[in-house]
Amino acid sequence: MADPAREEDFDALAPETFDSPYETYRRLRAECPVAYSRAWNGFWSLTRYADVTAALADPDFITSVQNVVPKLAFTGRRPPLHLDPPEHTPYRRALNPLFRPQRIAALEAPTRAYARQLLAAMAAKGGGDVCGEFSSHLPVQVFGEWMNLPAELREVLRAAGREFNIAVQSADDEAVKRTSLALYEMARAVIAERRSRPLDPREDPTSALLAARADGEPLPDDMIVGTVRQVLVVGIIAPTVLIGSIAVHLCRHPDLQTRLRAEPELVPAAVEEFLRLYTPYRGFARTARRDVEISGRRILCGEPIALVYASANRDEAVFEDAEGFVLHRPNIQEHLAFGRGPHQCPGMPLARLELRVALEELLAATPGGFTLAGEIKPTRCPEIGALSVPLSFGAAGDHQGGTP
Repeated sequence: MADPAREEDFDALAPETFDSPYETYRRLRAECPVAYSRAWNGFWSLTRYADVTAALADPDFITSVQNVVPKLAFTGRRPPLHLDPPEHTPYRRALNPLFRPQRIAALEAPTRAYARQLLAAMAAKGGGDVCGEFSSHLPVQVFGEWMNLPAELREVLRAAGREFNIAVQSADDEAVKRTSLALYEMARAVIAERRSRPLDPREDPTSALLAARADGEPLPDDMIVGTVRQVLVVGIIAPTVLIGSIAVHLCRHPDLQTRLRAEPELVPAAVEEFLRLYTPYRGFARTARRDVEISGRRILCGEPIALVYASANRDEAVFEDAEGFVLHRPNIQEHLAFGRGPHQCPGMPLARLELRVALEELLAATPGGFTLAGEIKPTRCPEIGALSVPLSFGAAGDHQGGTP
């Protein structure tokens, strides 16, 4: 529980705009890099790159108590994210081969086809909400392809995943529980299908988990369900948010939009810088197994600690012109958008493919450019970025409203 006597350094529940979290984190990095908030029963935030990376490398900072702020897991543990090494290792070992280069390369053609189909519908009416009509749909199709889901389950996933995200963004605990349980039911349906019709474990994530062994024994049924449930959602929400944030940036910087459209070979480097600048998850949580002192603040054993990747990735001590977009940044490989260490996101290759194709196709579908056409709706914790971005397809640089 939050300590009422402890002074609060920032209000995590304060209303936010698209830009305001970055302003808060900039202030905290300068004035109070280890900050406390009473929100969600109280938690600490590490905002400087050095503190975040030190915590990621410290085995005494564990993820199995609480993996995110606010705490969202109401229905059991979901490997591998909710387990610490070595317990999480069999799950990572089963999933990692599903992200090998050859398999990811095979997903490019269907990803591009889905993107073109979605963008053609937007172009036909002159624009629309790039999140609601494009980036929230594309990841479901891509993830459905990666997981070998039948068409009917992909539609269930699209609806359930979107409802879950809305519930999280609305801080509606009852709706979060309800929608999370629906996703568990979907996970059980996928597992039942694979038990009756197994696929090659090197080509199918669920089959890989069913075939995996730990100390010679199959993985526990409830943990397999939890893993599939985790996989179903984690790869859907982040691309939705990041593609929206990229669209906002390109509307604000039409010169960059024009350059990337003219020089598509620059898109992979641009995606990497967008990952740094607009990291879609604020970060993940750890719990120290002992009392610790960080930057002069004493954190007690058992208190939740948010490792704020979105702040660390804009730390001026590490990234020159940290708030700006720098193509071909010399130390871009140091960004933490995918985390680091044992819990670094295994789906990085799929995410990079999806983001690259989405940006390439968005630029190709809008030869006259695109501009903001309404208010940007921001996300809330644990994501950071854009949840809704209305666009008008037309002449680049012709501002048509929206957040300046």
